[in-house]
Amino acid sequence: MTTSPASFYRRSEDALANGTLRSTLQRITGRILNSRSAALDRLPESDEWRTHARRIRAHTLSRLDEYLDQFVSSVEAAGGHVHFAATADDAVRYVRELASSRGLRRAVKSKSMISEEIELNGHLEADGVRVVETDLGEYVVQINHDHPSHIVMPIIHMTKGQVADVFREKLGATDADVADVGAMTQLARRILRQEFIEADLGISGVNFGVAETGSICICTNEGNGRLVTTMPKVHIAMMGIERLVPTVDDLGVMLQVLGRSATGQNLTVYSNVITGPRRGPDATGEADGPEELHVVLLDNGRSRILGSELAEILYCIRCGACLNACPVYQQIGGHAYGSVYGGPVGSVLTPGLEGIEQFHELPHASTLCGACREVCPVRIDIPRMLLKLRADAHDAGKSLWWVSFGLKAFRAVATRPTLFRVAGNLAARATRLIAREGWVRRLPFHMAGWTQSRDFPVMPAESFQARWKRRQESRRDT
Repeated sequence: MTTSPASFYRRSEDALANGTLRSTLQRITGRILNSRSAALDRLPESDEWRTHARRIRAHTLSRLDEYLDQFVSSVEAAGGHVHFAATADDAVRYVRELASSRGLRRAVKSKSMISEEIELNGHLEADGVRVVETDLGEYVVQINHDHPSHIVMPIIHMTKGQVADVFREKLGATDADVADVGAMTQLARRILRQEFIEADLGISGVNFGVAETGSICICTNEGNGRLVTTMPKVHIAMMGIERLVPTVDDLGVMLQVLGRSATGQNLTVYSNVITGPRRGPDATGEADGPEELHVVLLDNGRSRILGSELAEILYCIRCGACLNACPVYQQIGGHAYGSVYGGPVGSVLTPGLEGIEQFHELPHASTLCGACREVCPVRIDIPRMLLKLRADAHDAGKSLWWVSFGLKAFRAVATRPTLFRVAGNLAARATRLIAREGWVRRLPFHMAGWTQSRDFPVMPAESFQARWKRRQESRRDT
């Protein structure tokens, strides 16, 4: 699940030094956030829709075992197969054995975060299965030997000029092929069309599974999702165990908030609802669709999260709104998080799934401004869980010694009013001594990390307490 061996801080420094990346992220996330606001304005009583969506997620997870049983029964009744995978290795093993037993050699994929989480592509390729990503952004990432940088927009970190360079280098594209976005899309379409025709295995993610019908819903803005799930003779749907809704009516609620939060659309362009494999002409007259449908339900630590103080993170519907709104993500992008899941949701989910020991830095990748909670369509309280994980990291002995020492020193000063006042005055004088034009360009010792990428404001000569005391005395005099 880790995408980089370097520390979060090193990856962040590299990202902050990339001016093109930062400007690209800020431009695109800003545009998406504006579209989101406009889309919610078009939805009557949008706050009530979001509150209802949260209730659905909370209710589903409170009875997840029951709805999983119902979902499995419904899928099997519709002719599909379900495999419960307790770990990533279990999921990979099932898919590999299925491909081997059926003689499947060419796979096309629709975007799937679960397959990224379990690193499925590499395992299949090791068995000689050709795997092709067909979402345009994922295709660019794959041929560039890169990783997605966003839950919804895999190549948000790239400019169209950079994509053109990749197409020239990896595909031998001509200048005409990369003249503009439309031309590049046409080139990819021509290449991928043949892959769809020749594929015998289709692999997709699942946005929502419907317990009452056994249906799976796949939301995309490209037609590749429909081709992946209908043309190959075998379709494997990769799904986290938490991605359930009880009824079709509940699915309708989730779709209302998903598209608006993700891309600012009233509804994703292709909202595909699939129930079972193709049934023969004698049954329903269906001529299209796979001969076999296999749903892989992945746990991989989710049950452990469900029984913890982090359970609320499983409400997530993977819209990516929290990434777009996060001032940290806007500066560093998804790769800096070193995990499949970036941004605020990843800063909670990744340590929850993989353990705080390996990802103890991620909970600190936040200003705790609350923007993620504000834009979340199901109102997940991410800041609360980030604080919990910071405490867990400290308890696990993962805090830097100077941070622990600094916090203890601050507590000792802050709980003694006289000492706090004296320390504040000394600090204010010190910042004025080393400042230029009202800003400190370089702080000493470990505090230098702050001024590496931004200036520190000079502390005012008069503290708030002093101003308040003077104001009160002035009022008494009058």
